[in-house]
Parts: sequence; C-alpha cells; structure tokens
Amino acid sequence: MISRASFLWAAGLEKMDIDGRRLVDDLRALARIGKVGTGVNRLAFTPDDVAARQWLLARMGAAGLDARIDGLGNVYGQTPGATKAVVIGSHTDTVPKGGWLDGAMGVIYGLEIARAVMESGAEGGVDVVSFADEEGTFLGTLGSRSFVGELREEDLAGAVNGDGEALAASLLAAGYGHEDRAKLDPARHIAYLEGHIEQGPRLEAEGVRIGVVTSIVGMRRMLVVFHGQADHAGTTPMAMRKDAGGRMVDFAHELTGKLGATAGKDTVWNFGRMVFEPGASNVVPQRAELLIEFRDIDMAVIDEMEAVIRTGVAAADGLGGVRTETSVLETSAPAHMDASIGAAIEAAAKAAGAMSLAMPSGAGHDAMHLASHVPSGMLFIPSKGGRSHDTAEDSAEEDIVLGCRVMAGTVARLLGLSE
Repeated sequence: MISRASFLWAAGLEKMDIDGRRLVDDLRALARIGKVGTGVNRLAFTPDDVAARQWLLARMGAAGLDARIDGLGNVYGQTPGATKAVVIGSHTDTVPKGGWLDGAMGVIYGLEIARAVMESGAEGGVDVVSFADEEGTFLGTLGSRSFVGELREEDLAGAVNGDGEALAASLLAAGYGHEDRAKLDPARHIAYLEGHIEQGPRLEAEGVRIGVVTSIVGMRRMLVVFHGQADHAGTTPMAMRKDAGGRMVDFAHELTGKLGATAGKDTVWNFGRMVFEPGASNVVPQRAELLIEFRDIDMAVIDEMEAVIRTGVAAADGLGGVRTETSVLETSAPAHMDASIGAAIEAAAKAAGAMSLAMPSGAGHDAMHLASHVPSGMLFIPSKGGRSHDTAEDSAEEDIVLGCRVMAGTVARLLGLSE
C-alpha cells in the first residue's frame, strides 16, 4: 500500500489541468476506426484493431511519449526522462458490435493526463498502455497478463479465435510477433490506474458521478450435464422416461433458491445457456447442459456457491434414471484495489466538486492482473441506462471529462507533483 504521505497536493498542481475538448476529440477520432452505427467493432488483431493501435502509437508520439507496439500488440508509451511513473491504461479492442468507450476511455485518459503533466512542466512521469485482447477474442486479458508476467506460453501457443484462427499467426500477420514484450518495471512504476465506464446502472440511479472501485469480483463458471435416454415423446409414458431436459429444468428451479440463500450482498449468478439434445419436440432429450456463472468479491462465497451446486448435483444424480455430473470450466480470483489509491480518488473527486461512491466492479478488467503486482486503483463514470457491450453504450461528455480530471488529480497526489 502506498504511503499517504505521497498523496500531497502541492500548490502548483492547481495549474495542471486536462484539455476536455482534446480528450473528447481523441475519443471520437478513435471511435471512427471500426465504427458500426453508434458503436465500434474492433476485435483483437483484425485490421480495424491494428489500425487503432497504429493511430494510438502516432498520438503517443505526438504527445512526446517514447512509444512502441510490443510483440503481443500492447501499445506502450513512456514519459522520457522520468525515473518514477504512474501507469495509466486499459484497452482499445472491443466485443463484436461493442461500445465506443469500453476500454478506449481509460487509454485516452492516460494519453491526456501524460500530455497535461508534460505541458505543465511538472516533475514526474505518466506511462500509458493499451493492453491487447482484453475482451478475449483469442485469450482474455492477454496483454495485461503478459505485462505482469502471468501469461503462460502454453496458453499463448494454443489460443485460437472463434473461427479457429491461431493467435500466433494473427500476431505475425499484424507485424507484432517478433517484437519484445513490454513489462511492468517495479523500479519505475509506483502505481497503476484505470478509468472505465461503469457498465451498469448504479451510479446513474444514485445520481453519483464518480465510482471508486474497491474490488474486482472473482468469477467461476460451471457446466452441469444431464444424461438420459432418447425416446419417442408421443409414445413413452411420463413415468417411464429418462428425461435429461426435464431434470435440468427441475434442477435449475431448485438451485435458484439455494444460491439465493447462499449469496452475499454483492453476489450475482446467471444461468447463461441451456441445451437440449437432440432438441426436437417429439424426442425425449437424452442429454442436457446447464451453464452457470457466479461472481463475488469474496473467494469464500465463490467456493460456497460451488459447494451448493455440487451438493445439488450429487442429490440429483440418478433421479428419474438420469445421470448428472458437473465440472468447473473457468475460475478467477477477486482482485482488491489499493485502499490508499481509493482514498486519493475520493479526495480528487471532492476537490473537483463531485460526489463519489465506493463500489465493487462486477466485470473483469486489466486492473485485476496489475493489482497483485503494483498498487492499483480504478474509477468509474456513469453509463447511460447502464448499457455496455452494445452499440447503445454511451456516457455524457461532461462525465467523461470529469472522470479524467479526477484521475489527473489522483495522479498528482501519487507523484507529489510541484511546480
């Protein structure tokens, strides 16, 4: 945890400010690359994603940063001459037909704050990074995992997209594969900051303009499979069926109440997919699948949710002649943001005349990998209607600018800047 002594607001800092018009103009220019209606389609390592990285590289260079694109597509710019720096970053790739701010806003925050620090003549550095493939077209949070040394080479070698295209080939086609990879530098980097739209409705509903992220939830994804017997649905009596589909529906209904009784105040869960095979109206399902995902900021709650599911599967196994089994498909641990950085964000919001709200993030972000390697913090701004991962995603320009000003104030406290 960073010492609170490093959060001093020197008198000269009041002259450092971001250029709100330049910030929004950059965001709008970036949004034109891969534009789809009011949103953006920039899947990792597609031509539009590569074009966006080249655009960002040029903007970093114009700002005075020493910038490059590394071997995994991370765009990384350093403040020249600085021995200590705050890293600010996020991502510029998107989900299919996604929004114009998800990820991109956090990257342009970094760019604008780096410019503002250098233009003010203040001492201290801001390094900026756009991490590759945060959204998981090939491998989720690819760039940030590489940046902190968590990326396993076997995961990299086996990564493919939904069309079966290999990540390694896509990197080479983009011109990245042979470049060195950017790395977090413990001697240089004193903190990591990420700005993001909330991607949910809470800030807007409560009339608060700045969210101070306390934790990023952990997640577990489980598959429950039911094995029955296919029979003619018109001629097989109900009591004589081995109906995998019926057992799945009953199981899901019973599980809803059990998960609700186990959940904490921040727990969420979802039945994301139900599959019936062979999937015909006149055939009793011989196989059924239920995909379950649950999230919380407390790993003990996540483990308890899994235990509830496994207990339910054990109780259901064999009922009605249907065999039931489960497996964990994916898991991630919660990540907790640095409390001192959170306090600095709150102080910067107050100085900007904005209310703030401490809150967890229900979505994953690159910050969840940085947090265990360097003191990290995140701030949210409101999403209109809570919308995200859709072309309808939007935030008010005044909230975009306010968020950047609050982050700039946070950076000032972290670096202890002076005239």
